[in-house]
Amino acid sequence: MTDISHIVKAQQAFFAAGQTRPVAFRKKQLRMLYHAVEQQEARILEALHADLNKCEYEAYLTEVGIAREEIRFALRHVGRWSRSRRVRTPFYHFPGASRIYPEPYGVALIIAPWNYPFQLTVAPLVAAIAAGNCAVLKPSEFSIATSQVLADLVAQYFDPGYITVVQGDVSVSQALLAEAFDTIFFTGSPGVGRIVMEAAARHLTPVTLELGGKSPCIVENDANLKLAAKRIVSGKFINAGQTCIAPDYLLVHRSVKEPLIEYMTETIRQFYSSNPIDHPDYPKVINQRHYDRLIGLMENATLLYGGAGDSKQRKIAPTIIGDVDWSHPVMKEEIFGPVLPVLVYDDLSEVIETVNSQPKPLALYLFTGSETTADRVLAAVSFGGGCVNDTLIHIATPYMPFGGVGTSGMGAYHGKFGFDAFTHYKSILHNTDKMDFPFRYPPFYNHLGLIKKVLK
Repeated sequence: MTDISHIVKAQQAFFAAGQTRPVAFRKKQLRMLYHAVEQQEARILEALHADLNKCEYEAYLTEVGIAREEIRFALRHVGRWSRSRRVRTPFYHFPGASRIYPEPYGVALIIAPWNYPFQLTVAPLVAAIAAGNCAVLKPSEFSIATSQVLADLVAQYFDPGYITVVQGDVSVSQALLAEAFDTIFFTGSPGVGRIVMEAAARHLTPVTLELGGKSPCIVENDANLKLAAKRIVSGKFINAGQTCIAPDYLLVHRSVKEPLIEYMTETIRQFYSSNPIDHPDYPKVINQRHYDRLIGLMENATLLYGGAGDSKQRKIAPTIIGDVDWSHPVMKEEIFGPVLPVLVYDDLSEVIETVNSQPKPLALYLFTGSETTADRVLAAVSFGGGCVNDTLIHIATPYMPFGGVGTSGMGAYHGKFGFDAFTHYKSILHNTDKMDFPFRYPPFYNHLGLIKKVLK
């Protein structure tokens, strides 16, 4: 096994030497990362195809393109993000001046998932670099090809004392979590997130947890059904449904269920043909265990569309199922695959009550033509983030934080919010040595009346 302790100690020494702190160094490393991704693009795309059968377009759109945009955005703004800033000072601290100083945590551990193995490793790495940290990357052992490309890329372009990749199974993750990192960034399931947080608690290490959950998609009776169908199918079945923010289940007003399903089935055929399993651009399930789990989730449900599977290719066609309730196995866990259960409702209050009775989701999607309806749902339901009249695209902006709430996550990133996730903000009050006020020193009873007037 890799000597984890040696790696961590080497990075601690690199950070202690102060090399990562200058903004010029951070920019140089971000440019290096951009160059590395550019130079290795063909290998990255090949690896994503090997792991998940992602076509070149989908792989670039959802992985490489997003990562490159994160780098460009950080390069443009890291100078401003890294500067200290002056803030207001209460009058009773006169003549002091207050400033907030951003400083890196130190050595960061980034544990990445297998579903978007490149993007969800590189995007937090960009934030860690911009904030001035060293980083140990632990890509998933399930996305074997992409993990190897990441390891080769980092080894070729970066000092291992600064950034390094550690590969391996759960035992390697456990060994990493036993170390005292300065911050941990984890993307994965809520179950593993609890393990990560428990391990971090032993060292009082701050964590960012990007988890998941059952994200609802609500379709009201005044929605543009044809457009809703297109955007739901796109958001649900991209990457064969293996997306943490994919619509996990559909809540459809009873009056529009049938036409919506018709539009969705028509859209699936348009996107993936009538035989998606043999479509060369349709992604596959990551491994046999997940394939078997997904097939099992479809049992004892009414098949509304799809349902075909090919164990040899590890592909499951886009599938819509009905006649399920919250007691059905498909509603008891995050699906994380190309299976979409449909539930109906008669009144929006039912939807709000239903969603609020479950753990807080990572995402929520609402299709409606009414701003009043949108405002009502957004005010009444707590969730990580989402869209009105669309799916997924809220993740693809550096101007908004992406993260969960409750069991769907803790903390957020992207753009400046990623910089914040890897930064400690140090508050400093600069006072003068030219004057001093006696009321702050004992004996205090001499100044009680004055203090009551000032702090009333």
